[in-house]
Amino acid sequence: MNTQMSEFLPIIRRDVVDLSYEAELTPERIVAELDKYIIGQERAKRAVAIALRNRYRRLLLPESLREEIAPKNILMIGPTGVGKTEIARRISKLVSAPFIKVEATKYTEVGYVGRDVESIIRDLTEIAVRMVESEKMKAVEDKATRLANLRLLEALKLVPQVRRGSSNEEGFVRRTVKADAEHLQSEFDERIRRLQEYYLRKIEAGEFEDEEVEIEVEEKRLPIFIDIIGGQGAEQFGFDPKDMIESLLGKRKKLRIMKVREARRVLIQEEARKLIDQDEVTQEALERVQQRGIVFIDEIDKIAGRERGFGPDVSREGVQRDLLPIIEGTTVMTRYGAVNTHHILFICAGAFHVSKPSDLIPELQGRLPIRVELDPLTEEDFRRILVEPENALVKQYQALLATEGVRLEFTEDGIREIARFAKFVNDETEDIGARRLYTVMERVLEDISFEAPQRSGERIVVDSEYVRKRLEGIVQKRDLARYIL
Repeated sequence: MNTQMSEFLPIIRRDVVDLSYEAELTPERIVAELDKYIIGQERAKRAVAIALRNRYRRLLLPESLREEIAPKNILMIGPTGVGKTEIARRISKLVSAPFIKVEATKYTEVGYVGRDVESIIRDLTEIAVRMVESEKMKAVEDKATRLANLRLLEALKLVPQVRRGSSNEEGFVRRTVKADAEHLQSEFDERIRRLQEYYLRKIEAGEFEDEEVEIEVEEKRLPIFIDIIGGQGAEQFGFDPKDMIESLLGKRKKLRIMKVREARRVLIQEEARKLIDQDEVTQEALERVQQRGIVFIDEIDKIAGRERGFGPDVSREGVQRDLLPIIEGTTVMTRYGAVNTHHILFICAGAFHVSKPSDLIPELQGRLPIRVELDPLTEEDFRRILVEPENALVKQYQALLATEGVRLEFTEDGIREIARFAKFVNDETEDIGARRLYTVMERVLEDISFEAPQRSGERIVVDSEYVRKRLEGIVQKRDLARYIL
């Protein structure tokens, strides 16, 4: 074993560009980060953490071996509201990778009206370009800010604009010895430079923030006819008509009057874009999509039917078959170039209340080798969800009402009563998981939220008695489905 390992170690690839952040994201740390926002579901967290870590490990290998290792795609199975989407959403914030979440029901079989599945990869590529562009613009932010302030200085007309070669200067030179003219010009330029630096420091210190300036900015919106002919369909041919027409017409500019603080933000964006190499952005974005891209497909169970015949469901199996090459590995043409999907990680999720994972076509099942089942939420889970996550509902409502000067406090028995009631309603009606807590909390705090402006400075305690008083009228009704909860 040790001999085999020693033989393997020398081929590990160490020339990868900046993987320091991924190196710190160990499976244990990924799970710990997810624990801050998601209660329970340890198996799903571990599966996602291992999949993400394996992507980092693959990037360390030499190219010959790296290309042979495909990602282990994941199928999450569990009822709605138990954390499937939340896991995906938190992953997108945690990893520095292009990420997109889509609904399987948005896509239809080729030949039907709707979006084709390849648009998933095009949208993911667009996200990657925006991500890389944002990172590079941030790297040149200081320089872009100075250039933007110089443009503001010119717009404010605080420093005289003297150009070499003017008629007055030429006349002066003709009437003066050349050496003296150069000396005077140099002295004049130095005074202008010092005056410029003086006002530039004032602008940077924020002394002109409320002054209005007229600046020329690039117009973001193109003429409507360009948007009409520059649709998604053209991207499959590897170009975007909008780019082509924009290059022919040139960038449209217009004059706008705005305050200095607003103008600075606009100008910083413009100057930063001029400082970065768009070709480099595109190449890095394509590489990042192909090597680190993550696609989360929700509601995969809604296309799990394999009915034969006619009607609105005829395209379900067709969508599954269209997804096959994308998940297995194919080349998709985008406006930025070709994208190979072989190493993109796919995470699919569904409640599978009506259908079963086995209802998916066998080929698609084979592309999702890792399956994890998420557990239904218990009353104790509801209690923990209310108070433990960093974005817990109790903390959210306390912060919201604190803006009105109301001090909202929840007792332990009050929180348990809310959790008990949410579980009760889920058992009696449709089980919508943790989303039930939103409706219960809104009903409990409805009066307080409405009266908050008039109750500023008060301390309000929400205990079990208060919760029961607000909800007892609903509990006594047999047909709970008639009510909002």
